[in-house]
Amino acid sequence: MVFQLYKDIIEFPDPHMGDEDGLLAVGGDLSTARLLIAYENGIFPWYDFRRCPQIEWWCPMQRFVIFPANIHISHSMRTLLNKQAYKTTISQATEKVIDHCSQLRLNQQGAWLGKEMVAAFKELNRAGYIKSIEVWDAQHQLVGGLYGVSIGRNFFGESMFSLTPSASKIALIALAETLKNNGGLIDCQFETPHLKSMGGTTIPYDDYMKILNSSLNYNNRLLEKE
Repeated sequence: MVFQLYKDIIEFPDPHMGDEDGLLAVGGDLSTARLLIAYENGIFPWYDFRRCPQIEWWCPMQRFVIFPANIHISHSMRTLLNKQAYKTTISQATEKVIDHCSQLRLNQQGAWLGKEMVAAFKELNRAGYIKSIEVWDAQHQLVGGLYGVSIGRNFFGESMFSLTPSASKIALIALAETLKNNGGLIDCQFETPHLKSMGGTTIPYDDYMKILNSSLNYNNRLLEKE
């Protein structure tokens, strides 16, 4: 079942009641308050703004995640990292990372990171809920990075970009390094061969929520089942 959300009511239905493909609801808005409630419950916005009249909210019952301590670093990546040709920073150029990711997605079919989403993530950043990893080359040029929502000990990955080979992998490894002692997870949202090769694994939604709830300090508001 897909539920209709309204802008004046900031709440979500029980994710167990969504469609089999993970689509839970449409509508509502991208306010900071709504986004925080969404991510706290494993719900995220994802839609092609060029064809969808409303925001789509997703919550798959099988969650593709990376546990930071289990990040896989290939031999070739270790060799590249040991060369120290790139420098990584944490949240030093977050809006630039968001803009780079947006531009790359706009050039792809099924683009989802449009102006409204970009504005919403930048507002979340100003509120202190976005973390980014930047990758810089020897000429101090931004050549890769990633960003996502950071709540408690968990990171909800949104997008990454790479202007040079392996820059996004370097960013993901750096992210895992910053999180590996926290006991949380990196939510990848959807499985890709790239993320699976880096140590991604699938867990049930209920197990996923146990991990999230162990580190969240907010009150979740969900609609009761009818």
